[in-house]
Amino acid sequence: MSWFESLILGLVQGLTEFLPVSSSAHLRLTAAFSGWEDPGAAFTAITQIGTEAAVLIYFRKDIGRIILAWLKSLTNKEMRRDHDAQMGWLVIVGSIPIGVLGVTLKDQIEGPFRDLRITATMLIVVGIIIGIADRLAARDESGGRHRAAKQRKGLEDLNVKDGLIFGLCQSAALIPGVSRSGATISGGLFMGYQREAAARYSFLLAIPAVLASGLFELKDAMESGHVSWGPTIFATLIAFATGYAVIAWFMKYISTKSFMPFVWYRIALGIVIIVLVTAGVLSPHAAESAG
Repeated sequence: MSWFESLILGLVQGLTEFLPVSSSAHLRLTAAFSGWEDPGAAFTAITQIGTEAAVLIYFRKDIGRIILAWLKSLTNKEMRRDHDAQMGWLVIVGSIPIGVLGVTLKDQIEGPFRDLRITATMLIVVGIIIGIADRLAARDESGGRHRAAKQRKGLEDLNVKDGLIFGLCQSAALIPGVSRSGATISGGLFMGYQREAAARYSFLLAIPAVLASGLFELKDAMESGHVSWGPTIFATLIAFATGYAVIAWFMKYISTKSFMPFVWYRIALGIVIIVLVTAGVLSPHAAESAG
C-alpha cells in the first residue's frame, strides 16, 4: 500500500465511520474504483481504532462518568440504581451479540461477505430500512392533523432487552454495506428512541466491539507480518482526525435533520455498483493486499 492510498483510505474511513453509509463498504469501493487492491478486513479493523479514539475523546466526560459509576456499582448496591452505572452494564450486554458473531463468522467476514454484490444489496436494503425508521420518528416528532406529537424514549429508558436489540442491530454491520451507525440508530428509532439518544448509545456501544476487533486484527497482523505498518498507522491517524470532526458535525445534524439524504445516497450507490458489476466494469471479488 502506498502513502497516497493510505491517505485516501484514512480519509474515507474517518468520513464514513459515523455516518449511516458503511465505512467498510466505502473502503472496499474506493479500492475497487481506484484499481487498488482490497485493503482487507484487517486494515479496516486497525484504522477503526483511530475513529474509536475520536469517540473516546469526544465522549470522554460521558465515558469517564459511566466507568466510574460502573466500578462503584461492583461493590456498592445502591450505585446499581444509578443511570450511569446501568449504562455501563448495558454497553457490556449490548456488545455480546457482535462479540459472539464476530468470532463465529470471522472467515466469512474476511472473505465472502466482501463480495461487491452483497455490499450493493446491503446498501440498498438497509437504506430503505433507515428511511422507514426515519419517517416513523418524524411522524412521532411532528404529530399530524388528527394526532398529537408522541414523546420518544431517551437513554434513561434503556433496558436490557433494548440493549440486546441494539447489539443485534450492531452485529449486522459485520457485513460491508450495512453500517454500524445506520443499523443501530434505525433499530433505536424503530424501538421508539430519540434520534440523538439512539446515536449516542450507538457510538458508546461501538467502543468495546471496535477496539476488541482492532486489537485482535493488530495481533494477527503483527504475527503474520503482512501489513505495511507505516501507511496503516498513517491512515489510522488520518481517520482519527477526520472522524472527530465528523462526530461533532453529525451529533448536531441529527438533532434537527432527516436521514433521507443518506438513504437516497445509499440506494443510488448500490444501484450504480450493481450496474457496474453486471456490466463487467467492476469485479465483485478482489484479493486482499498482502502488504
